[in-house]
Amino acid sequence: MTDFPAPAAGAITAELIASFDEASVAELARRLDEDDYPTPFEGLQDWHVMRALAIHRPELARPYVHLVDQEPFDED
Repeated sequence: MTDFPAPAAGAITAELIASFDEASVAELARRLDEDDYPTPFEGLQDWHVMRALAIHRPELARPYVHLVDQEPFDED
């Protein structure tokens, strides 16, 4: 299902971030864009990985930064 190792117990490590290349980031972005996960937690985990990529490897995540940007909203 994924081209990269799943984070162990939710840990996003330097090794995990280093394991990504353009193809694996594109696959991650596709899953986030389709938002078709068996559980909300799997989608949230992918979101955290993409956010970490945007911070630590921006050259790979730049085309997909819209997937981690959050727009302000009014809760009232």
